[in-house]
Amino acid sequence: MSGGSGTAAFSWPARVYWEDTDGGGIVYYANYLRFLERARTEWLRSLGYSQQALAREPGIVFAVSSLTVGYRRPARLDDELTITCEPHADRAAAIRFEQAIFRGRGPGEESPILTAEVRVVCVDALTLKPRRLPESLTNVLTRP
Repeated sequence: MSGGSGTAAFSWPARVYWEDTDGGGIVYYANYLRFLERARTEWLRSLGYSQQALAREPGIVFAVSSLTVGYRRPARLDDELTITCEPHADRAAAIRFEQAIFRGRGPGEESPILTAEVRVVCVDALTLKPRRLPESLTNVLTRP
């Protein structure tokens, strides 16, 4: 994960449950996206934003417009995971997130089991057309 402008990396803990795994107790590849999504939602919540409230006022929602994932090692049933989320401003209506999933309680010595770059676009809740990010969120993203 690279540094650069934007807020510091956010970390969110999770655990692997049966519902996350395939028949062999390994996390099913598509379920990693759920962990990434939840970490982005918790990052937003940590800033005092509720996605439900944003959908009502100012009437925006977020949609993933692109995703690149590197699977390195599997996670297994009962593993504790830490999902990181490092947001970067990406034009007036988008946020680029560098994300990673680590086995254990943090990105200490172990390298990530998954890395991802996710671009999320802010869209109008009714028309689904791109819309500028709220100024308060842009200020958070461009803070040194």
